[in-house]
Amino acid sequence: MDIKEYIASGILELYVAGSLSEKENEEIYAKIQEYPVLLTEVKSIEKAIVKLTAAAKKDSEYSFSEIKNQLKVDETKVISISTQKNNWLQYAGWAASLVIGSMLIWSVVQNNKLKEQIATDKKQLEEQIDKASNSLADAEKLITIFRDKDIISVPLTGQKVSPNSYAKVYWDKKTNSIYLDAKGLPDPPKGKVYQVWSLKLNPLTPTSLGTIDTFTADTNKIFTIDNANQSEAFGITLEPAGGSESPTLEQLYTLGAVDS
Repeated sequence: MDIKEYIASGILELYVAGSLSEKENEEIYAKIQEYPVLLTEVKSIEKAIVKLTAAAKKDSEYSFSEIKNQLKVDETKVISISTQKNNWLQYAGWAASLVIGSMLIWSVVQNNKLKEQIATDKKQLEEQIDKASNSLADAEKLITIFRDKDIISVPLTGQKVSPNSYAKVYWDKKTNSIYLDAKGLPDPPKGKVYQVWSLKLNPLTPTSLGTIDTFTADTNKIFTIDNANQSEAFGITLEPAGGSESPTLEQLYTLGAVDS
């Protein structure tokens, strides 16, 4: 028998760990008696296990009680083959139990992590569904409003500073509000915001309807704005963050008059 190959196979570690059948244990025990070098190797493995168990022994009662409480399983029964032959297997069996227990704890931890991940994914999916449902409801509401025959539609065309810009105001006089479709405006530069104005034309009197602070973040670019004014026109200018008291005409992006 090739002793080095036999040792390298790992069979002695399995023997020490008590992972073999009784017949295999007896066969290996016979070889150990026949080849002293195998006995030396077994003692070396045993010594390593003793060091392991000595280091972990102080936590053993806690570890196994936690395993039993969490997993609710019976203690593993260890069958002793021969006390005289395998006295050192007490250490090996304990070490094997420790390894198995650690694996079980690891499995519980991983299972809990998986449950947490599933719960998180479920919550995110529910939020996405709610958001989609709300978006759909808002879209249906807007369609109803835009199709209302009493809604006043006011197109705003691009001006000198931005000829390609455009927007559209849907004015609901019954609710004193406008719905501004600003999809045709470019994103404002950093530190700037769009400001919406209600205009009286004779004499020219601008009234601020507020700034569009969420323009960049808003995907649909449709904004609801209160307007109780007797507007004759609407305009949109680019102003410093926070808005201006009067419109900066050099930064007038769109303008449109209400049909009389």
